Amino acid sequence: MNEHLDVLIVGAGLSGIGAAYRIGQNRPDRRWAIFEARDAIGGTWDLFRYPGIRSDSDMTTLGFPFHPWRGEKTIADGADILAYLHDTARTFGIDRHVRFRHRVVAADWSSAEARWTVSYEVDGVSARLTCRFLFLCAGYYDYARGHAPEWPGMGVFSGRIVHPQAWPDDLSVTGRRVVVIGSGATAVTLVPALVAQGAAHVTMLQRSPTFIVAMPARDRLAAALHRFLPARLADTLTRWKSIAYGVGSYTLARRRPEWVKRQIARQQRAALGDGYDLAKHLTPNYNPWDQRLCLVPDSDLFTVLRDRRATIVTDTIDRFTSDGIRLTSGDIIPADVIGTATGLRLKLMGGTALSVDGRLIEPHRHLVYKGAMLSDVPNMAFSTGYTNASWTLRSDLSARFVARLLDHMNATRATVATPVPEAAEQATTPLLDLNSGYIQRVAEWLPRQGKRVPWRVQQNYIRDALTMRRRLDDGVLHFR
Repeated sequence: MNEHLDVLIVGAGLSGIGAAYRIGQNRPDRRWAIFEARDAIGGTWDLFRYPGIRSDSDMTTLGFPFHPWRGEKTIADGADILAYLHDTARTFGIDRHVRFRHRVVAADWSSAEARWTVSYEVDGVSARLTCRFLFLCAGYYDYARGHAPEWPGMGVFSGRIVHPQAWPDDLSVTGRRVVVIGSGATAVTLVPALVAQGAAHVTMLQRSPTFIVAMPARDRLAAALHRFLPARLADTLTRWKSIAYGVGSYTLARRRPEWVKRQIARQQRAALGDGYDLAKHLTPNYNPWDQRLCLVPDSDLFTVLRDRRATIVTDTIDRFTSDGIRLTSGDIIPADVIGTATGLRLKLMGGTALSVDGRLIEPHRHLVYKGAMLSDVPNMAFSTGYTNASWTLRSDLSARFVARLLDHMNATRATVATPVPEAAEQATTPLLDLNSGYIQRVAEWLPRQGKRVPWRVQQNYIRDALTMRRRLDDGVLHFR
């Protein structure tokens, strides 16, 4: 007989660990497990090992509210984040529920039996189980490979070409000329880190600029609060300070984009000096938060640019040569190592093929309910993060919602919960509404948002938190 679980969580990264805490704590009668396709917990923070990897948002909000981040740095190194995730899983006994090398392939909902049949593989061997509720927490990108464009002449380059998602342990850049292709969070992280590793020079080659903002790696206010207040109170105040700052700065950027652009330019000018060409290299042709802002702790990128240990070149690639890259302008950038920080490949729902009574679920044909469920899909939730704030803020809202939903179903003896939109509710934008390349490449396949709550993610933690707390029997979520 196949195993049966109350809840199956897919993925043991940030989202999966947070979901496990919310669903499993103080509920000893609930049967649940986490299936992790890889052989370690940590998700992104275990997979990515490129130089300098760090958080791209503050750890007071990227960390879990039930296990606050107490590290010294607010913008933390990847190794410290991974250690924090291991500590969290161990502290709450979550690690005992993780089944490694369990890759979920497909899941089919049976309306007659009110359960999911989940097909998975363990070390290449196929197996199945059933579960009452399925919670997909596997992130939104392909762990196997990143987005890597092909350029003419790549085969003749005599040096090494690497993608940050598969950065090799044996690669030394000491004394070498390095080109990093890209302008996003990975690129701005790599450049100062490679300089610190002894590269002779690092060039960040970008097709177009990104908004880059410096912030302190350590939060002095948080340190003061923890010095003078009880730990729990200091944690709460620090977290809500960060939330309020994030919501406020995003709102200001959307309402007064030109003013925010001037403030960003003023900061950059102070860091780089009057002679730097901000217009060409650091001024995008879009408004702040049309794409995600890049954070650099303690101005590390600006420091290496000002010291001329690194350079930004804004141009397009004509072709690779044996010893570098020829640009469309005719200029040549010499290189011994080339890093292609060209983005991610999105992979929805962890790549799981979902179906209801044998009918394939196509996410782009469904609306998103409270940012956590798909319309007309029973007993299934998924986890995603904000585009304008830390991942955990949004994923924890979803996890708390699912835990509350399961408790409600138990209390009312309901076996099925399905979000059903009214006929008048129309789809508008994709769930992820940035114009970043990695999103636009798959925008037509993303789940859709409606015009109003609860079918819309508001990109505002405070508003979304209030939405998640509304009554579950709202007439939209149908129980039986």
